[in-house]
Amino acid sequence: MNTQKCEQNKEAREKTFVEKQAERMQRLRNLHTARNEARTQNHQEVVAEEARNKLPTNYEAKRRQAEWLVEDQKKREEAETEGKNYDRVKLLNISAIEAERLERKKKKKNPDQGFSTYEHATIRQYNRLVKNMPPADMERYEKQKQKYGEAFYGGPNVIIHGMHEDRKEAVDKMVDDLEGQIAKRTKYSRRRIHNDDADIDYINERNAKFNKKLERFYGEHTAEIKQNLERGTAI
Repeated sequence: MNTQKCEQNKEAREKTFVEKQAERMQRLRNLHTARNEARTQNHQEVVAEEARNKLPTNYEAKRRQAEWLVEDQKKREEAETEGKNYDRVKLLNISAIEAERLERKKKKKNPDQGFSTYEHATIRQYNRLVKNMPPADMERYEKQKQKYGEAFYGGPNVIIHGMHEDRKEAVDKMVDDLEGQIAKRTKYSRRRIHNDDADIDYINERNAKFNKKLERFYGEHTAEIKQNLERGTAI
């Protein structure tokens, strides 16, 4: 009787040890699984951070601006569908002071100061063309980014030529824009803004143009001589 009871207690102890061993193995497997998941997540974060570092510094601001433009365009189309003037509807939601400030800002945004240098003229034209571009298609942007992978951002060892296919709509829009520029250039008359605060160093209009031309080409080289003449300290 005692022998049978001892065998039962021994079997119970053995089962307890087996169960503990199984629990330890289960915990070990769980730790391995958690470690593999953490390793995968860390790798994904490293890849995402590397992709973010390759983006321009103002990418987030541009993305928010593009989303706002898409939303604004959607509201404009809805207003046109309802037969409303979107600009008037939009002005109803802002105060008169804010509307006046926006109007002044719009006029000062890209004023025509006349020709100064070819560099400034190119910058002015670039800003005007960028402003007329349609809102960015973020869905198409994300699809292209996933399709081309690392080659989407380019690099020293990436051959981009032949990877992107231009859409017919984009080509037609570019052609229309170029034809519009040519037509505008043929009938363009340059406007000159008179600055009342500028120094009067001319005797007539022809002399003023000649002085501006001299200042454009030789101003930085003769600035000190001009200052000495104005102060009366020239040798």
